[in-house]
Amino acid sequence: MKPEIEEKVRQYFSAMSIYKDPEKTNSIFAGRNLPAFVKDYLMKRYLNVQTGDIDTLSLTQFLDQVIPTNSGSVKDRIVSGEEVVLLCRFIIYIDLVKGVKQFAIPDYGIKLREGIIPEFTYTKHQGELVDGEKWGIVKLCLLPDDNGRSYHVQMVDYKPFRPYSSVDVNYLAEARRHFTTQEWMDLLLSAMEYDPDGFANLTQKMEFLTRLLIFAEPRLNVIELAPKGTGKSYVFGNLSKYGWLVSGGKVTRAKLFYDKTKQQNGIIKNHDFTVFDEIQTIVFQEPAEIQAALKSYLESGKTTIDNNEFTSECGLMLMGNIPLTANHLPVSTFYFGSLPENFRESALLDRFHCFIEGWLLPRIDTSMIFKGWTINVEYFSEILHSMRTNNTYGLLFDQLAKFEEKADVRDKKAIKRIATGYMKLLFPHWRNVDDVNKEEFEMYCLNPAIHRRGIVKEQCHNIDPEFKTKMPRIDIN
Repeated sequence: MKPEIEEKVRQYFSAMSIYKDPEKTNSIFAGRNLPAFVKDYLMKRYLNVQTGDIDTLSLTQFLDQVIPTNSGSVKDRIVSGEEVVLLCRFIIYIDLVKGVKQFAIPDYGIKLREGIIPEFTYTKHQGELVDGEKWGIVKLCLLPDDNGRSYHVQMVDYKPFRPYSSVDVNYLAEARRHFTTQEWMDLLLSAMEYDPDGFANLTQKMEFLTRLLIFAEPRLNVIELAPKGTGKSYVFGNLSKYGWLVSGGKVTRAKLFYDKTKQQNGIIKNHDFTVFDEIQTIVFQEPAEIQAALKSYLESGKTTIDNNEFTSECGLMLMGNIPLTANHLPVSTFYFGSLPENFRESALLDRFHCFIEGWLLPRIDTSMIFKGWTINVEYFSEILHSMRTNNTYGLLFDQLAKFEEKADVRDKKAIKRIATGYMKLLFPHWRNVDDVNKEEFEMYCLNPAIHRRGIVKEQCHNIDPEFKTKMPRIDIN
């Protein structure tokens, strides 16, 4: 990335900037499998903002204290009667009917049946300790069960991992005004931890950045087919604590939506996005039931599970591999043939809005990992999360674009959501029509949205010729 962009980062994002040094980061966090948003928080905490140097001694001492590498030592400390404080990933299970509030810390061998959240901790953090996976600082101790014969690990205190409890989108918008569009795209790529100089052209950059749309736009449904080694899993598994990555294995309707036996919501309920990685390796139990629930949810954001109405704003993404020719193009023009059979139904696929042509992306190697000044991942992910509820850009789209009268409803929804996502991502400083460069709106927002929705329609037509490929006419006001 150009030095002048890094200088702008330090000038306009001084409190949120961080110096990335992959080799140093790998050395400091060796043996600790932490996502990027946690690493950046820790690096920022011990960073000299003037020089970019890290106080590695203090950071290492902190890591040894709250993120130890030896899971056995954590259990030994708890059993010996010590109160142990950890910064970790944990899983919560709440059954309000039975009054059961449990947690598990898989990385330290604490099982769900061993971890109890007491009522005072649950009440103190009402609304925070909900079903699903969380990151936070927990204080643990060993206490006897009511029977006096066995013990459990109790969460006596909890602090959510949220270094930025609030972020100011207005601040971001004002900072954006000091960057050109190309500079801003390079900044976004560096925030994703990739060197923008490693991308051959604008097409590759746009394709890569499109992965971020589901971070910022609610209920955007995306399909990406790409060769291996293009960074799919890393982007969705490391950049945000608000997403859930499903990598292979069995998936049930109860796990996704609602478990009537446990009266517990599934993973889609409490996340911004859910990604099915390596979709070809995922086994869907009761495929007909899941397919029916997905159709309803993808269409309206809600579905009914055994008389329980389930609603969410979570976006869904299917990611899979696709065979390519020697020229790095799909072997077949029938892209959806690479999806599992359960997903090769036109009525289901038509409910997806956006398609990412992953074969256009470069294969990621070590030279593409960014080194230099950029905004830190935790701030970046919080900004994208906060953008989801900001309706400024959707209202602005309505003022800018006019669909023909007989436009298909699904096409309108898809194009608007994709274009609005691009506006949030690339042009957060656009707040009213006077701010908008209409050429850039058409080039970076509207036309890509039409193209990506058009691919979905074309592929549905390949399955069922009754599906038309014609896209609606849209005029720019």
